[in-house]
Amino acid sequence: MSDLRNVSSSPHIRDKATSSNIMRDVVIALLPAAIFGVVHFGVNALVILLITVATCVATEYIYEKCMHKPITVGDFSAVVTGLLLGMNLPCSAPWWMAVLGGIFAILVVKQLFGGLGQNFMNPALGARCFLMISFAGRMTNYTYDTFTGATPLAVLRDGGGVDVLKMVIGNTAGMIGETSAIAILLGAAYLLWRGVIDLKIPGTYLVTFLIFMLLFGGHGLDGTYLAAQLAGGGLMLGAWFMATDYVTSPITPVGQIVYGVVLGILTGIFRCFGASPEGVSYAIIFSNLLVPLIERFTIPLAFGKVKVKGGNK
Repeated sequence: MSDLRNVSSSPHIRDKATSSNIMRDVVIALLPAAIFGVVHFGVNALVILLITVATCVATEYIYEKCMHKPITVGDFSAVVTGLLLGMNLPCSAPWWMAVLGGIFAILVVKQLFGGLGQNFMNPALGARCFLMISFAGRMTNYTYDTFTGATPLAVLRDGGGVDVLKMVIGNTAGMIGETSAIAILLGAAYLLWRGVIDLKIPGTYLVTFLIFMLLFGGHGLDGTYLAAQLAGGGLMLGAWFMATDYVTSPITPVGQIVYGVVLGILTGIFRCFGASPEGVSYAIIFSNLLVPLIERFTIPLAFGKVKVKGGNK
C-alpha cells in the first residue's frame, strides 16, 4: 500500500447547498409576507414589488455586461434584494423612487464593492435608508386609496393604544412587507426548517431588544406594550431576513451572539430615544459596519494554539 497522501486546500467539508439554492429558499420564505402586503395594500403594492425586483435584476445584468464580468443574475441574490427593498417601501411610493432604490442597492452597495459576498451592508436596507434620508416625506406616507393612518409604533409613541392582534395579523399601516408578524414568522419557520438560518442572531436580537424595552421603555411589565414593540415596524422582518444575511453578519458563533446583542441594544436606543419610532434599519446597517471588529475579537483559536497573556502561542 502506498504511503502517499492526497493534500488539498481547504475547505475540506463540502455541502450541496449553493448560493442560488439558498437565495431561492429566501425568496420562497418572503412570499407569505409579500403576498399579504399585496392583499392588504392593493395593486400598487404589487407594482412596487415588481418594479424593485425588475430594477435590481436589470441593474446587475447591465453592470456585469458592461464590465465584462460573469452574469450572476441566476443566483437569485438580485431578486432577494429587490423583493426585500419593495417590502421595505410604502405602497404609496412612486415608481421612480422604487427604481432609484433598486439601482442604489445593486450598483452602489453591492456591485461597486465587488458583487455578491463583498458588500459591507445589506443592499436593501442601504437603499431604504438612502431613500429615507432623501425622501423622508414620501417614505413615511402610508396613505393609499381608502387606507390611511399612523403606524402602531407612532401611535404608541404619542401615548395612544394599539390593537396587538391586528398588528400580529397585519391589518395596520406600515411598509408593504413588514405589517404581518404571522406571515413573516411563517417564512422564518421555513428558513429554519431548511437550515438556511438558525436562532442565534434573531433569537439574541429579539430577546435583547425585549429586555432593553422592559428596562428603558417606560412601561415596565406592560405585556401589551412589549408585544406591540415586538410585532410593530420592521423588527420581525429585519431580525429574521436582514440581520441574518450571510454576507453582512458574523460567521463565528460567539460573534453572532454579540451581533444580536448589539442589534437589540441599538434598536432599543433608536426607538426609545431617537426622533423616529422605528430604528431597525439603522441598527442593522450600523451593526453591519461593526462585523469585522466583532469577528476579530471572537474568532476561535486555531488548533494547536493556546491563549497566553500578551498574545497567542
